[in-house]
Amino acid sequence: MQLLDYLIITLYLLTIVIFGFILQRKASQGIDAYFLGNRRLPWWALGASGMASNTDIAGTMIITALIYAIGIKGFFIEIRGGIVLIMAFFMIFMGKWTRRAQVMTLAEWMRLRFGEGREGNIARLISAIANLIISIWIISYFAVGGGKFFGQLLGIDDRLAAILMITLAMIYTAASGFYGVIWTDVFQGVLIFIAIIYVCGLTLSTVTLPETFSISVPLSSDEFQTIAMNLTDWSNFLPPPNLDLPGQYSAFNLFGVTLFFYLLKTGIEGFSGAGGYMSQRYFAASSDRAAGLLSLFWILLLAFRWPLVTAFAILGIHYGLTNTVIADPELVLPTVIDTYIPVGIKGLLVACFIAAAMSTFDSIINSSAAYWVKDIYQAYLNPSANNEQLILQSRLASIAVVLIGLLFSFPVVNINDIWGWITLGFGSGLFIPLLLRWYWWRFNGYGFAVGMIAGMVTAIMTKLSGISFPEYANFLIPASASFLGCMIGTLATPPTPEKVLDHFYQVTQPFGFWKPMRDKLSFPQQAKIQQENQRDLIAICIAVPWQLVLFLTGMILVTKQWEELGLLLLVLILLSIALYFTWFRHLGKTVKLPEEK
Repeated sequence: MQLLDYLIITLYLLTIVIFGFILQRKASQGIDAYFLGNRRLPWWALGASGMASNTDIAGTMIITALIYAIGIKGFFIEIRGGIVLIMAFFMIFMGKWTRRAQVMTLAEWMRLRFGEGREGNIARLISAIANLIISIWIISYFAVGGGKFFGQLLGIDDRLAAILMITLAMIYTAASGFYGVIWTDVFQGVLIFIAIIYVCGLTLSTVTLPETFSISVPLSSDEFQTIAMNLTDWSNFLPPPNLDLPGQYSAFNLFGVTLFFYLLKTGIEGFSGAGGYMSQRYFAASSDRAAGLLSLFWILLLAFRWPLVTAFAILGIHYGLTNTVIADPELVLPTVIDTYIPVGIKGLLVACFIAAAMSTFDSIINSSAAYWVKDIYQAYLNPSANNEQLILQSRLASIAVVLIGLLFSFPVVNINDIWGWITLGFGSGLFIPLLLRWYWWRFNGYGFAVGMIAGMVTAIMTKLSGISFPEYANFLIPASASFLGCMIGTLATPPTPEKVLDHFYQVTQPFGFWKPMRDKLSFPQQAKIQQENQRDLIAICIAVPWQLVLFLTGMILVTKQWEELGLLLLVLILLSIALYFTWFRHLGKTVKLPEEK
């Protein structure tokens, strides 16, 4: 890069740090302001922030690598997490269920579900610890990916690049809290869109792929193999039952089986909800309608990421046609930027990707700090803490999470490996108790705690064993251990008090096995809840394929496969009409709950 590029990047970094300190006073009003923006932020800002937070640089590198090496079908591998298919579930019902609790964190939510006695406290503490562990691992993952990208592009050590980037995000996030996260994310989202428009326009105007070309796949951490590919197979968006790939990507060769488990995992995740920065935006939403609209906006904005990564992959292939084939797929992104983007625009584009990285870091830092402050420090260590003490703890926790995350990032080399373990290994051990809490009245806080511990310990032991398990085993082993723990913990202990369960059901109104609670309501109340539940179940069956087709449509546009594009557009229109009648037209303003002020 040239001097102009560095000046643009420096200006951007100074701007967001200054912006964070400007918002410091608002964030210092209290922990409701610091972690939820006093629930007064507009839904479109929450949705735009969610999109920016999901558009991380490490994930963008992985997705670009998969599409470059495998083709459009690589999209389906990212059902494991990169497609963020959980958003369809949040849009239809999980977002409003989460918002109705009127709490600050997923751990605090446990008191609504399991009560404020020992049972609820155990579930709350275990949930807080688990979410802190996940946050630290995810920061490690993003540090590796971001460092790998910026280290090559800026010509500095990968670790140094990661430390500089995360430290800046930590500074403005610790100062400005959730206000800073949301409004800097909105600003950074605008920069991300500039990158999308420029790169997609450049690709469409300059590259038309030939019928045959070469790509490369990794055999090990430092060995790669060049493979011949034809355009028809590469651009085909229908997933085949099998692939024939060597090396590290051979894990995806049983493609049909792999996708089945990815869909199963995503379905469990969607029906169980999530913690961290995703739930935080719904806790901050002002109404059920706002929760639905921010989800829809979030998904629509995320759809633009997919033509961007496809454009990068196409430019990576074009680089191989005019120079030498890019050996490491995970370096396609920085190589393309270094080669195809001119001076000035390159600085702006790098600033856009720094924005993508920063928006992910700031969201994780802020949401994870909330677990320490609200669910551990205030709940157990210092219940009488004043506002100044809580804000100080919030900032100290933000710093601590970053430092520990950076420490754990040092032994990691392959970002696809750690992402696969986070999404399928460790994550799968947590989804079962998160699932059961919504749909089975008999499930109690002890079962939740035992299931979470069993899942986490099994996932960690599986990872440390040194045995190379296939990805479906990384999913099944922790999930099975977690399920067994849930059953033992629940059936060996008394049920949650009926008063707590009745209150939870009336506030949240979920579907599932809640007959004892449902039967206590009047017939009109039962009918209203049943009608909403049935409508949501129908709508989710439409929303999942709608989101997949929406994302695929942008990808196929960039490949210039016009017949396939027409087919996808037709399907997208039909699904959108169905979604309007089953979900959107019922998205009215909801009467506030008794607990809401």
